Amino acid sequence: MRKLILETSEHLLQSEGLQALSMREVARRAGVTHQAPYHHFPDRESIIAELVTQGFEDLTRRLAKARQPRDPIDRRATLEASAEAYVGFAIDRPGLFRIMFRPEQCDLSRFPRAIQAGEAAHQELHEMVRMLHGEKNAGNLALAYWAQVHGMACLIVDGPLNLQEASARQKRAFARQALEPFGMAMLALPR
Repeated sequence: MRKLILETSEHLLQSEGLQALSMREVARRAGVTHQAPYHHFPDRESIIAELVTQGFEDLTRRLAKARQPRDPIDRRATLEASAEAYVGFAIDRPGLFRIMFRPEQCDLSRFPRAIQAGEAAHQELHEMVRMLHGEKNAGNLALAYWAQVHGMACLIVDGPLNLQEASARQKRAFARQALEPFGMAMLALPR
C-alpha cells in the first residue's frame, strides 16, 4: 500500500503538478479509501519528503554509477556520464526533480532521511570533482558543475528547451551537445 501511494503521488506530480497532490486525490487515484494514505503517512508533506528522499537516492545511484572508475581513468567520459546522469534523472523523473530543490514545498528539517539522501547526492558530485580535479578548489568547482547541469536540466524540464526537444532521447542529445563546451573548458583547468 505504501508503495502504491508513493507511485500514485509521483504520477500526480509528473502529470498534474504539486497542486494536484492531496491525500484525498492520492487515495482516489490509487483506488483506496480516503483514510488509507494516513495509515502510512501522517500528512501530505510526509509523502513529499519520502518522494524527495527517493529522488535523491535515485540521483545518487545514477551519479555513483557514472563515476565508476574506468581503467585508465577517462576524465572526459566520467564528466559526460555524470552530466548525463543528472540531466537524465530530471528528464526521467521530472515530477520529483521539480520538488527536490524547493524548500518551500517541504520543510526537510522535519525529515532527517531526506536531508541525508540529499547530502549523499551532493557527496557524489564532490567525489566526481575530486576525481577530475583533485582536492584543490573542489567545493567551488563542484558548485560550478552543479549550477551548469542543474540549469540545463531546468531548461529542459520546464524551460524553453522542453518545447524544442520533444523526446527524451532528443533532450539527452541536446544536453550532451550543449554541455560539451563547458565540460571541455572545465577539464582544461590545471589540476
